[in-house]
Amino acid sequence: MVEDNPARVFGSSMFLCLLVLITWNNIVVVVPQAEARAFFVFGDSLVDNGNNNYLFTTARADSYPYGIDYPTHRATGRFSNGLNIPDIISEKIGSEPTLPYLSRELDGERLLVGANFASAGIGILNDTGIQFINIIRISRQLQYFEQYQQRVSALIGPEQTQRLVNQALVLITLGGNDFVNNYYLVPFSARSRQFALPNYVVYLISEYRKICE
Repeated sequence: MVEDNPARVFGSSMFLCLLVLITWNNIVVVVPQAEARAFFVFGDSLVDNGNNNYLFTTARADSYPYGIDYPTHRATGRFSNGLNIPDIISEKIGSEPTLPYLSRELDGERLLVGANFASAGIGILNDTGIQFINIIRISRQLQYFEQYQQRVSALIGPEQTQRLVNQALVLITLGGNDFVNNYYLVPFSARSRQFALPNYVVYLISEYRKICE
């Protein structure tokens, strides 16, 4: 069993420096040149590749027009007409796409590629996205990451598992929903009554730091 704190692994893992420049019709993604042995994805709908398909939730992307430009031309649970950011990164590092952690296909050798723990609708705060009924909040995603390490440890042993995790690429995308699906849900948002916008930003940063500790 791997005993490291699942959040603390981010300190020893190779962080992905992701720069997304959005213009009228262009998305430019800058990724490091070095390849990673595994790729772990945490966050919201920008990076969810299907976990919400397995949940009773209103935050879904499993029907038309999602996926119309995906290779299968079918909705996959990605909140995109085709590939999403993790897919593009996987292509750039020469790896197959990570599977949703809740997928039954994520088993055996496929675990060594990494896993996607993201869930559409979540934010830094636990009260973000409550209108979606059931989503995998970031604390739960980190618990799933701990389970993942235990599963991999049973496959290749704890020492090899720790090496795989420490050398992995990690992508975390959080924060957008804390505004569009929390603060700006006026007049229903308790956060907008609790904080002025600048103070809310400071509060979010402090809560995000706790996640990364």
